[in-house]
Amino acid sequence: MRFRFCGDLDCPDWVLAEISTLAKISSVKLKLICAQVLRDLLGGSMEYEKILKLTLDAKLESGDVKATIAVLGFILSSAAKHGVDSESLSSELQQLGLPKEHASGLCRSYEEKQSSLQDSLRAASLRLSRLGSVCWRVDYTLSSSELQEVHEPLVHLTFTVRDGQHGSTAAVPMAVSADKFRVLLAELKQAQALMNTLS
Repeated sequence: MRFRFCGDLDCPDWVLAEISTLAKISSVKLKLICAQVLRDLLGGSMEYEKILKLTLDAKLESGDVKATIAVLGFILSSAAKHGVDSESLSSELQQLGLPKEHASGLCRSYEEKQSSLQDSLRAASLRLSRLGSVCWRVDYTLSSSELQEVHEPLVHLTFTVRDGQHGSTAAVPMAVSADKFRVLLAELKQAQALMNTLS
């Protein structure tokens, strides 16, 4: 059977397996857990300790709690990604075996945050790493006991790259021959010219 919140594909087996875990939690507490998962999906911080307290009476193990967070994150983000309305989502979750009260609570949380969740997913999609800076140096070896031909300059580049999603930076070093550097430079100039025509 195909589900809209899964992009008109079959529901993944691991999601089916975790539906019974969601059913063990009361519908009110599931809605509160959804609020925490939505906060995480929207870039805020999820209070894991709060979720542990909410799942105490369901006697879930640590792995089950993490699976609950993962399955809720998948359902909410996938539904937003595929533009599924809350009524359709509720119906599909009930078809998968989630009790009606649980599906209704989950879908109310989803409906409240659907547009902001879609905006957040849109902003994060296709976000590539950004180039922070480039350092370079050229080594020119005059003679060597190891090499026969040494009159070839070697260009050492270090790119400082900012991760688009997490904001962390990393240094990426590389060494290229003069010919490869010329090709790289020509392609970068072409890309820059293309970007200038698009903007």
